[in-house]
Amino acid sequence: MGLLMLFNGGFMLIAALVSFLYEDGVTLDISLAGLVTSAIGGLLMYVTKNHKKDLKKREGYIVVTFGWLLITFSGTLPYLFTQAIPGFTNAFFETMSGYTTTGASILSDIEVIPKGVLFWRSMTHWIGGMGIIVLAVAILPLLGIGGMQLFAAEAPGPSADKLHPRITDTAKRLWLIYVGYTIAETILLKLAGMNLFDAMNHSLATLSTGGFSTKNASIAYWNDSPMIQYIIIVFMFLAGTNFVLSYFAFKGKVQKVLKDEEFKFYSIFMALFAIMCAFVVYYQANVPVSVYHAQIFGEWESAFRHSLFQVVSVVTTTGFVTADFTNWTPFLSVFFFGLMFVGGSAGSTSGGVKVVRHLVMIKNGLLEFKRTLHPHAIIPVRYNSKAISKEIVFNVLAFFILFMLLFIVGALGLGMLGLDFETAVGGAVSSLGNVGPAFGSLSPLENYGHLPSLAKWWCAFLMLLGRLELFTVLIVFTPFFWRNR
Repeated sequence: MGLLMLFNGGFMLIAALVSFLYEDGVTLDISLAGLVTSAIGGLLMYVTKNHKKDLKKREGYIVVTFGWLLITFSGTLPYLFTQAIPGFTNAFFETMSGYTTTGASILSDIEVIPKGVLFWRSMTHWIGGMGIIVLAVAILPLLGIGGMQLFAAEAPGPSADKLHPRITDTAKRLWLIYVGYTIAETILLKLAGMNLFDAMNHSLATLSTGGFSTKNASIAYWNDSPMIQYIIIVFMFLAGTNFVLSYFAFKGKVQKVLKDEEFKFYSIFMALFAIMCAFVVYYQANVPVSVYHAQIFGEWESAFRHSLFQVVSVVTTTGFVTADFTNWTPFLSVFFFGLMFVGGSAGSTSGGVKVVRHLVMIKNGLLEFKRTLHPHAIIPVRYNSKAISKEIVFNVLAFFILFMLLFIVGALGLGMLGLDFETAVGGAVSSLGNVGPAFGSLSPLENYGHLPSLAKWWCAFLMLLGRLELFTVLIVFTPFFWRNR
């Protein structure tokens, strides 16, 4: 956890450098935040230097959950020291939204915030995205969380019994791809017409499937530049794909990518959803002219582009918007609400339930018909032509049931705090699924700034639950977790 704080402080100093280059007047404040964070990290490492380095299951849960909370609390310092965000509650919400790559914001006027702070805001996404890759590859499969063993089996590196080399090698390869994609998108967005600062920030937010923008209108600010939107669509799609498949593709193993069941369903459904949405937008949708330059919706290409953008953004839980999809038609409002439960691929930076879990549940459900007809037959669920153990199937089912229960509890909590039905339900699924924009008073045109303080803390808790795969956080609240064995 001390090492996490050191990394966090280092990234703050990078944001301070950006602040210095753009002369926005808050360089000293961000630098101080970075130094304080690094000092705390160094102190933690010094105090615990003689302790055993063994990381067992219980320590794994503690490091993941409390480590995430620790970097979130320290991540508020640049906001508080620069006074860019007033109040600790607002700063904590914005920071948690950043690290969990949710992208929900309390800021009503983003464009007046100093550039160094905006860069730090985007950086919290990028750090969170990197952390999620390491979690998915190294820690969650070890802890047996939510069927992530399926993903671990596909990860490159030495055999599973050599844990440390596997973690190190795999994490290095995937981080290299993550950094490479970020640089590539920055260059392409710059060439497409964005300035360098906007290109960097939106690349950091895209690859982490975060959604923080430097503009009040999000990507709708560039509605007159289809090329910028298509570039972001491509990288959102890549960020929502299992990063291990990118590794295989770069190694020339394209067949392995194309044969992956999760990738096939992820790609096909994304295309079908976008086409269906485009037809509805083209023939029925009412788009507010004043905000989103609706005159361009008169063309089929424009309807398809905006539909594809929103579908990819919601499924990958990025949360960028080019239009207010809640204003299109009632059918599409319900449709996008459903998409918030899908999630991207396992081993990606996306939130949500994940496509692989939906696949396992659907296959298991269909096989129940066969098992009913042939009660004595042994019919295993297969994924990528391999039989899946019952334990993994039960784990996936338990994850989904828990996700739905937490969604209901989350919505009830927001309802108790005075939010209307549409806002409470939308805010709960958006926070738990790490999506960002929601419905009602939390639509893409609005922000979370008007929520009561308790509602902001509740949403932040839901974000953490969703980002860390539910079990990781909830197990810490169980009495038997703290008992000596």
